[in-house]
Amino acid sequence: MYINWVRNGIERRKGENRMNVLMINGSPRGERSNSWQLARAFLEGMRESGEPMETQEAAVTRLNIRPCLGCFSCWSKTPGQCCISDDMGQVIEKLLWADVTIWSFPLYYFSVPGPLKNLIDRQLPMVLPFMAEDGGETGSGSHPARWDMSGKRTVVISTCGFYTAKGNYDGVCSLFDHICGRGNYTTLFCGQGELFRVSDVKPRTDEYLGYVRQAGREYMTGGISEETHTNLSQPLFPRKVFETWADASWGVDQETGDRESDTLIFTRQMAALYKPESWPGRDLVLEMVYTDVHERYQIVLARSGSRTLTDGFLPATTTIETPAAVWRAIAGGEISGSEALMRHQYRVDGDFDLLMNWDKYFAGTGNAEPSKEGQKSSPAGGIHAPAKSASLSILLIPWIVFWAGASIHSYWGSLASLAACVLVPLIFYRNQKTFYDVLSVGLVTCFSVAALLGAPIRWVVPLAYLAFGIMWTASCFGRIPLTAHYSMQDYGGESALSNPIFVRTNRILTLAWGVLYLLTPIWTYFILGTGIGGWIGAINSILPLLMGAFTAWFQKWYPAKVAKG
Repeated sequence: MYINWVRNGIERRKGENRMNVLMINGSPRGERSNSWQLARAFLEGMRESGEPMETQEAAVTRLNIRPCLGCFSCWSKTPGQCCISDDMGQVIEKLLWADVTIWSFPLYYFSVPGPLKNLIDRQLPMVLPFMAEDGGETGSGSHPARWDMSGKRTVVISTCGFYTAKGNYDGVCSLFDHICGRGNYTTLFCGQGELFRVSDVKPRTDEYLGYVRQAGREYMTGGISEETHTNLSQPLFPRKVFETWADASWGVDQETGDRESDTLIFTRQMAALYKPESWPGRDLVLEMVYTDVHERYQIVLARSGSRTLTDGFLPATTTIETPAAVWRAIAGGEISGSEALMRHQYRVDGDFDLLMNWDKYFAGTGNAEPSKEGQKSSPAGGIHAPAKSASLSILLIPWIVFWAGASIHSYWGSLASLAACVLVPLIFYRNQKTFYDVLSVGLVTCFSVAALLGAPIRWVVPLAYLAFGIMWTASCFGRIPLTAHYSMQDYGGESALSNPIFVRTNRILTLAWGVLYLLTPIWTYFILGTGIGGWIGAINSILPLLMGAFTAWFQKWYPAKVAKG
């Protein structure tokens, strides 16, 4: 009866259009498995392809599967049916039902975990006892399948605790070579698997899971691309970083063998993520003061690497006073570091640039989707910049040409500014343009045409300054102040706009520049009526130079002031 049910099930499956997917979770950790995170991401990608599919799961930890007795009853006495009455019969039903079977498990002693090996051993009823040629070319003979297994596909997903998967899965590959045939299954092996449970490096592991989802999408639409294979084969972190982090994770002093506090373990792991290539030419000392547990440690960022001090402290470059729970939440991406800073949940003293450029010094962050431009977050809210950036110089070119040129000669100066308006858009292929770039070209064109048509320069030039000032001032009342469009690239790109400190700093600076240019038309009008009117462009560049110096100072001073609480 069991055999008939299987035969009928296969015939029904052949008549269906949907794809049946079986997920086998072979980890003793069950739902908490690191490998299971990858398997679920792969399945999400498969679903995102839009192909109709049905999914079933089999968790080995929840199944009663006893070891094989080696009695061969399933070959001779009850062909195709095991003499042991447990959950394995259901698993075989699912394996025969599935078009795609995804095996998910961690690497245990260079092979599969014991309970999963029991399940694999108990697949003996699925083959016939007769000898057959080995179609997989493993060179050791084989047994033919009892039922039609043609068209079925297999995916093997696994994580391990080494810095790389390379060279550690020989036993697993040999096993599945015999089961599926060499080259007849897809593998996704990931080293550094324990990092998938660590919140501190979640941005980087999320990035990797994004590549896994991409692999799932591609698997359903023709096969995983070479580019995705390359992304998946890259280690999460360099070997030295990972192994230092892994050693620190055990929480045992390497010299005394004594257990360390959880906060010290966390600090050592943070120090392990330091990137020595970012060394700025002098050692930096990051002091962490955990106010809720009354512990204090220092991380020394040196040319050769980092080290954690528990005593014998050095003068601190930057001091962060924070509850340990808050910093853990920030490191894990649970809360925004910039918003926590604005709410005074922690404070920073000393060199604030270390915090603003956190991703420059520490690994562990990244974008979650491979299709998006690379972006990285920091406790202060900055991220790495996209490929193209907006340029304030492009915004200023047509204005400066008009202010200076029209004041010297209304006709030729206006023609020069029109030429600038025509040439400026050609620069945008290398730079990202903003609304204000387009608006500036339009406004300067209007003022230039007005001057060419005979409008008095004494009125046109001051009105141009006024329009410029209104543009700056009006942007202060929008979501993004004008200067933020151009300075955000220095702090990582568009995600910096979610940093309230960054936005507030730029709102103040934009307003200051706007007020300057709202006042500029007053003296410009009077100076143009004198004999030195042709020098108005040079005269009006003095205050902007001073304002530029103020801007450079303020954009460092104000965030540091806020950080100090």
